Amino acid sequence: MSGSGSDAVAVVESYPMNGGDGTFSYNKNSYFQRAATNLARAAIDEVIAGELDVKRFSPALTAFRIADLGCSVGPNTFVAVQNILEAVRRKYESQGLASQLPDFQVLFNDNVSNDFNTLFASLPSDRPYYAAGVPGSFHGRLFPDASLHFVHSSYALHWLSKVPKELVDPNSPAFNKGRVHYTSAPSEVSNAYTTQFTKDMATFLSARGEEIASGGIMVLVMPGIANGIPYSRIPSGVMFDLLGFSLMDMAKEGIISEAQVDSFNLPVYAPSPDEMTALVESNGCFSIQRMDLAAPQSKIEDSVGGHACMLHLRAGMEGIISKHFGSEIIDDLFDRFLGKTKEYSDRLNSAFLQGSQLVAILKRK
Repeated sequence: MSGSGSDAVAVVESYPMNGGDGTFSYNKNSYFQRAATNLARAAIDEVIAGELDVKRFSPALTAFRIADLGCSVGPNTFVAVQNILEAVRRKYESQGLASQLPDFQVLFNDNVSNDFNTLFASLPSDRPYYAAGVPGSFHGRLFPDASLHFVHSSYALHWLSKVPKELVDPNSPAFNKGRVHYTSAPSEVSNAYTTQFTKDMATFLSARGEEIASGGIMVLVMPGIANGIPYSRIPSGVMFDLLGFSLMDMAKEGIISEAQVDSFNLPVYAPSPDEMTALVESNGCFSIQRMDLAAPQSKIEDSVGGHACMLHLRAGMEGIISKHFGSEIIDDLFDRFLGKTKEYSDRLNSAFLQGSQLVAILKRK
């Protein structure tokens, strides 16, 4: 990935979701993310109706550009952009500007290793927009100056650009021995994650500040955590603990080595509303329209079973786990994980009642 002009951008790690359309594909197992999209829809409709200044863009505007960052392979990205597009169309009509409705262009972005073939093959045939793929990391520039009018990103920004190197250094106080995440880890470990997320968000907000036209809207949906709540109390935190327990069991049985577990960390982070607010204010390009935490459980019809959690985690994490441990352990690992979800079902179910989805709606000044 390269930056605009002469700005060199460091190579960013990429962690693609499971491609294709098989049993363990992201395409078949992105139910929780769909619930997230549904949960955010009302907030998006509201902000477009109240805050999107289409008169500022019209009448010279020929194309209204929507970017979905970290789009993965569908189908959720198509649902999200269709919702946005319909809300923008309603806004034009409510302002008496139906005759000035521009063409819509949707820019689907993800890392170069994303399965764009599946994405493009499953694009809705009757879509009311022009579609384009934009490969590259959103931790740097992707689009021309002031070319975007609406940016959406759901369940993508929690991926760090890289694992903090001190986590795998046995001589560092942040060495994360026997765990795969900062859940239930000492403060030195969580601080290393926080520092990396802070850097990543600074570059993300700076890039978007240049790419979004004045008056444009950005909606960020990601795992979040209430101010002052330990990460071990939210669903992904519980799941990452159980994944770590399963890997350590395999290490004790000699299937993998403990050193392999010690050198593996999941590069994901869930910020609190206070953290995100401070990062946005520090950037200075955006005004905050909303910064809310919600419990996705309210949009999931059934109680969340261990099997659903296993499929969800496998679709999202199989790639990164296989790369480190080899693909031959995957079936065994997730069978063990499934067993742990039964053993810890009370902890998992109570976690799903916590507010653990952050919706940040920002407006370009």
